[in-house]
Amino acid sequence: MAIIDVIKYDGTPDVFAWKHPETEMGTWTQLIVNQSQEAILFKDGRALDLFGPGRHTLSTANIPILNNIINLPFGGKSPFAAEVWYINKVSALDVKWGTPNSIQVQDPKYNIIIPVRAFGQMGLRITDSRKFLVKLVGTLPVFNETNLINYFRGLIIMNMNSMLTSYLVHKKISVLEINAFINEMSGHFTEIIKSAFEEYGIQLINFYIHSINHPDDDPSVKRLREALARKAEMDIIGFNYQQERSFDTLEGAAKNEGSMQSGLMGAGLGMGMGLGMGGPFASAMSQLSQVMSTSESVELQSCGNCGHMNSKGSSYCAKCGKAMGSQGAVNGCNSCGHPLQSGTKFCPNCGDPYNACPKCGADNPLGSSQCVKCSEPMPRPCPNCSHLNTGNTKFCGNCGSSLVLNCGQCQHEVKPGQKFCLNCGYNLQQGGGGA
Repeated sequence: MAIIDVIKYDGTPDVFAWKHPETEMGTWTQLIVNQSQEAILFKDGRALDLFGPGRHTLSTANIPILNNIINLPFGGKSPFAAEVWYINKVSALDVKWGTPNSIQVQDPKYNIIIPVRAFGQMGLRITDSRKFLVKLVGTLPVFNETNLINYFRGLIIMNMNSMLTSYLVHKKISVLEINAFINEMSGHFTEIIKSAFEEYGIQLINFYIHSINHPDDDPSVKRLREALARKAEMDIIGFNYQQERSFDTLEGAAKNEGSMQSGLMGAGLGMGMGLGMGGPFASAMSQLSQVMSTSESVELQSCGNCGHMNSKGSSYCAKCGKAMGSQGAVNGCNSCGHPLQSGTKFCPNCGDPYNACPKCGADNPLGSSQCVKCSEPMPRPCPNCSHLNTGNTKFCGNCGSSLVLNCGQCQHEVKPGQKFCLNCGYNLQQGGGGA
């Protein structure tokens, strides 16, 4: 084997350690180390001298430890066998990482198991070349980014699983809302795992989590999304799941032949008892049957506060005592405090327009998104035709234009007055949302 004269390595940035293939060299051999590298000589499996950037002549003056091992003659040009390793000291800031399989996490808000995947990147730099080679590289001829990710994947997944679970429980948030806290989680995760990298001579410069998501085709994720969509729909319409099931039962009974009232009572009470809600359901059915039996002779109207059916023209609700219809002064003018009657369009004292809340009747300033008294959403003008629509309406009742507010960054639906997007964490007050 020929004795080499010059040893040099110009590798790609993703290679952290590289062993020169030739092992026969002489004391006149030139060792060239680039500014971003370090070189280490190995003899008989032992790490000996370390060389920094520059040109080095392998002589007894430059390799004193090796000289003691093989007894090179002073000033001689004797050949010897040794290994040369090059270590890349450049900071690698784009090392990608990810969980190859989903992590099973229990959602603390909905108490179901959801598979979660996480992706991101990290920045690394080798600070102790000798420790890095001895503890991590071993006998591999090349150690690159792929090898490093494979070695540390188990460490990342184990800590990610533990941290994600504890973070969700501590914050009491759903997995579907976790992306709003990614920045805070990245800093916390860096502090947890950086000591594990330091053990192998590696400095963890930063650790970023780009995305935490879940497979769209997973059955549990599908069920959760369907349930949330159904809940949002019921919230917009203004009734709960129990009431929806009652309406479905009544609708089915209405299609049956026979006595309407007896069919409703039998179906309603039977279902109420079967579901363990006989008391509330029986009360609702009793009220419904009362309405049906008296509707032909007496006109009724519902209370705007509690929904109880009262005789038309009643001044006060028989159940909650609130004023009915246009009876009595509802609230004072928001400008001067003068009492206002229901149905009034302007304050009789100062002339300020009466912008009444549809739920409690309180006067609100023009342009208010929610009532100052009961926080009920106020009617909103359509941006297309200026038609007033109720606060929870998604489409204009006059022209059909969309009234939904969307995040300016990810287009996720947001509510009026919301500060941050629950999907991407975008600051809605800074960037705003568009209808």
